[in-house]
Amino acid sequence: MIPYVLIWGGGDLATGVAIRLHRVGIRILVVETHRPLAVRRTVSFAQAVYDGEVEIEDITGCLIDSPDRLDEVWENRKVPVIVDPDLALLEQFPPLALIDARMRKKNVKLSMDLAPLVVGLGPGFTAGENCHAAVETNRGHFLGRVCWECSPEADTGIPGSVQNYASERVLHAPVSGQVTAAVKIGDWVEKDELIMQIDGTEIRASFSGLVRGLIYPGLHVEKGVKVGDIDPRNEPFRCWYVSDKSLAIGGGALEALLTHEMIREQLWV
Repeated sequence: MIPYVLIWGGGDLATGVAIRLHRVGIRILVVETHRPLAVRRTVSFAQAVYDGEVEIEDITGCLIDSPDRLDEVWENRKVPVIVDPDLALLEQFPPLALIDARMRKKNVKLSMDLAPLVVGLGPGFTAGENCHAAVETNRGHFLGRVCWECSPEADTGIPGSVQNYASERVLHAPVSGQVTAAVKIGDWVEKDELIMQIDGTEIRASFSGLVRGLIYPGLHVEKGVKVGDIDPRNEPFRCWYVSDKSLAIGGGALEALLTHEMIREQLWV
């Protein structure tokens, strides 16, 4: 088995990590659930679960049904994505390192024995307790830094401010139910325009902006789940390119990998 890094989660931040590692020649595997709840789907390898393939910038994510296809996908310079929420593949296909990028934002029960190096992203991880290293995910001076003896900052619950819009930018499900979208990612919407309905309950834009993220239509979601992302800047490229935040976190994950001597020696074959 060729040495590889398992990235647990395929959302936009996990995808920033995947792209950083893929571009420098590290073989990776993205592991997702049967129904990913990624909102920024145009920059999330999780979308491959629904579409079979997804192209992000110049990199293709490809859904596979078995780890036996890993070598084939790597040979074609694609990123393999597999549905395996319980990580059953670890027994036969153990990774050199595991990066937990599920962004649970609360204490994560995770064994440090899952791989020689376990890296956690963001709140919920403490180096030496449930991971070997953790990467800061909060915007600010410490974004992307690697914690070897501490924890990343706690979740603030407040999105980063863009043109004085913060919490208004993120849409959450007001009720539990099935999502019906009225717009698509990349659309410009005006204030009060209908974005989606959840079992008949409307969600409308609180300001004019660009639909940067939208949960996969038809999914059943629970009340409170993030379902959309509106950006006040009329800059459509932001819908299709991985964010600066995602890439900074990816840089931290890469640093953690290369700091581990045994992993550094085996990653490039």
